[in-house]
Amino acid sequence: MLKYLVRIYQWEDPRLCESDLELPRGEMVIATGENSNELGVIEEKAKETSEDKVEGKIVRVATARDRKVFEEYQKQKNAMLEKCKEIVKKSGLEMKMVDARIGLDGKQAIFVFTADGRIDFRELVKDLAKEFKKIIRMQQIGTRDEARSLGGYGICGRDLCCAKFRGSIQSITTDMARVQQIAHRGTERISGLCGRLMCCLAYEASQYKEMLSGMPEIYSVVNTPEGKGTVVEVNAISQKITVKMEKGDYLSFGKNEIK
Repeated sequence: MLKYLVRIYQWEDPRLCESDLELPRGEMVIATGENSNELGVIEEKAKETSEDKVEGKIVRVATARDRKVFEEYQKQKNAMLEKCKEIVKKSGLEMKMVDARIGLDGKQAIFVFTADGRIDFRELVKDLAKEFKKIIRMQQIGTRDEARSLGGYGICGRDLCCAKFRGSIQSITTDMARVQQIAHRGTERISGLCGRLMCCLAYEASQYKEMLSGMPEIYSVVNTPEGKGTVVEVNAISQKITVKMEKGDYLSFGKNEIK
């Protein structure tokens, strides 16, 4: 059984699917989904040694009719999303509708939303099913996933990391900012468009942690070749430590000079 990474058109991340067919990169296919078949495209053939979880099976190569049906549903989904927003507003539910996706068989629709907490949307599902005559599913995502879906540019001027680099989004922690000595800048300056800590904080955190190994903590009292003093700055890149001496002078020392 062959394995391929298939990017389902209505979802962000590629999905590992099995197939009996030998398929080239870029081939449009029909793959099994959680509740219905979906249209996707072959990104690449997975390595035989891949131990990633198989999430579906390639049923067949997509036809012109499959593509036409998909395009028609894509046109319908915007109107469905706007109608859903109206119903949500009338119901008073504290949720933000982000996207709508229609199954390739046309029998079900998935509405994607964000919310601060758990939402009881049982009545909403009934109203939507009555309105659209489809099986309705609701999917709650986080603000980081919403930013990935919408796309945009970060303060660096480049594409958002979450949108450019696909795959699962790792957890970003304040410790990553602390070890890079930028936590003091404040949450607003180290947060992305989604309001969460920027993804790029994860890129160099491990290197900074390694460079800071054996370095004294800020405000700790140390012994230097010039006497005792208090550490006021630690530069991980230059491996220099700035110390305020007992006489009030500020001197810089290498890591190996500090005890």
